[in-house]
Amino acid sequence: MAKCRETSLTVQNPVLSIVVPMYNESENVWPFYERLKKVLDQIGESYEIICVNDGSTDDTIEKLLKLRELDPNVKIIDFSRNFGKEIALTAGIDFSSGEAVIPIDADLQDPPEIIPELVSKWREGYDVVYATRLSREGESYIKRLTATLFYRIAQKVMHINIPKDTGDFRLVSRAVVETLKEMRERNRFMKGLFAWVGFPHSVVYYRREKRHGGKTKWNYWRLWNFALEGITSFSYIPLQIATYFGFVVALLSFVYALFIVIRTLLFGIKVPGYASTITIILFLGGVQLICIGILGEYIGRIYTEVKRRPLYVIRRKYGL
Repeated sequence: MAKCRETSLTVQNPVLSIVVPMYNESENVWPFYERLKKVLDQIGESYEIICVNDGSTDDTIEKLLKLRELDPNVKIIDFSRNFGKEIALTAGIDFSSGEAVIPIDADLQDPPEIIPELVSKWREGYDVVYATRLSREGESYIKRLTATLFYRIAQKVMHINIPKDTGDFRLVSRAVVETLKEMRERNRFMKGLFAWVGFPHSVVYYRREKRHGGKTKWNYWRLWNFALEGITSFSYIPLQIATYFGFVVALLSFVYALFIVIRTLLFGIKVPGYASTITIILFLGGVQLICIGILGEYIGRIYTEVKRRPLYVIRRKYGL
């Protein structure tokens, strides 16, 4: 703990801005800071660490305030409530002032020791440096499988190239940050936004570690909604699928109706089967509900956008 007191004075325009969204990360605040600071001191560039407290219900904010007393380079954004990781990440980027910005989680699954490699690639002239995972330690087989499937599906249906096995951990230049700050949509999928802006990019590979402490905030329901958010934010292919599905069903219905007419003309009228009638009705009803649901997802996002509410509400800022 004593070594954390060896801090440098804060600077007005640092070279590096580290953006750290935090939600109930009390167990990870100090271990994360100690590893991160050691790496930043080795790099030797001026820096700021922007911690975004996303409405934590534990003592995360208290630990962050104590941390700031020891290191003025630690800056804090305290939300009025929980707005979600994508919004917390957005706020940190909005208030960053460094020449390069590095988003990273506080759970130490993404090791801070990779940062020097990111900075080195940036020095070579790349505006975006992705940190791509070679492995995902401490995660179940199902979670790894679903993540793999999501990235593969995203590559097929989205109109942008989202790197496979790449999270929010990366480095982006000031030019990229200024572009991102102009994009104020409410339904935010940051991996997609990072990819959409383009710019020259490179890749650094690493092995993801186990979570240091606490429990993950991502259950399968939240991951499903997150995937749905990403697909509907950057692709209208689900609407096209619904249209094609409707055409196929209409064609099959026409063929079946034609079959009934011909059979009646050739063999006379027979009493129709109750089971087949109910099956067809239920099938058509299910198709209609699916298509309405797809339309509802897009209409709901339009409804959210037109209200023009702020992306986040800040309770207090420290050092910003």
